[in-house]
Amino acid sequence: MTLSLFLVQTLNGLQFGILLFFIAAGLTLVFGVMDFINLAHGVQYMIGAYLAAMFTALTGNFFFGLMLALPSALLFGLLLEFLIFRHLYARDHLDQVLATFGIIIFLNQAVKVVWGAAPLSVPVPEILSGTVVLMDGLLYPVYRLALIGSGLAIALILYILVSYTRIGMLVRAGATNAPMVSALGVDISRLFMVVFGFGAMLAGFAGAMVAPILSVEPGMGDNLLILTFVVIVIGGIGSIRGAFIAALLVGLVDTLGRIFGPFLLRLIMDPSAASQTGRALAPMLIYILMAAVLFFRPAGLFPVRK
Repeated sequence: MTLSLFLVQTLNGLQFGILLFFIAAGLTLVFGVMDFINLAHGVQYMIGAYLAAMFTALTGNFFFGLMLALPSALLFGLLLEFLIFRHLYARDHLDQVLATFGIIIFLNQAVKVVWGAAPLSVPVPEILSGTVVLMDGLLYPVYRLALIGSGLAIALILYILVSYTRIGMLVRAGATNAPMVSALGVDISRLFMVVFGFGAMLAGFAGAMVAPILSVEPGMGDNLLILTFVVIVIGGIGSIRGAFIAALLVGLVDTLGRIFGPFLLRLIMDPSAASQTGRALAPMLIYILMAAVLFFRPAGLFPVRK
């Protein structure tokens, strides 16, 4: 175990946590404000990646593709909300789970029809294609640092919007008591539509940003959805601050645990057994973290006060 390896994996964990935050921020608002379980939120992440790949190929420039992909992801999310999701708000959670799971299956097959089943790739923009020297003999890709920086900037913007603007006040009030907000004259359906569309755009932004470093393929958002719900539960449903801190925790625990777990186990076990045990325990660490948080704080780290 070396300092350079620890530093690189810490940055990788932060990058993974930022990615989870992009997806969890919108989903926690949808769940907290609307009490709506949207399993199809991971599909919107996938759609954002495909839109970025398509527009980048059409324009020949990643940044132009990103600028076109974001409003397209927003419009796609609003279309889903108008056609399907708003008809499920008054239904129970089981109906919402079954309906949104059906949307996952449908859209995973739809992208195969539109873009094909083969993975797509997006080139890293030339301006961000280099590396940065972190220390002697240690290089780190500029694009991954840009991804971390964009996540921190988005988190700051979200904090300002939710804490200091009128729409943020309505979102916080809706997360606290949506029926009272509606009784005071606020068009709650329009508020729900804005929250849902914004959440879809954030998920699409996550997919667009990760497209240059991961393959764009059908079902790419399904595995992240489970981790996103873990982030929401740890952070507190409806809390942007909780989603941000929990996403970073989950990203760091998952990344560092997979790399350094076997090293630590070698202190008490022989190398072969430590390697096998470490690989078995690594995927469980985030769920152990979630169980520990819920044991001491059942509502999450930063729950929205009701």
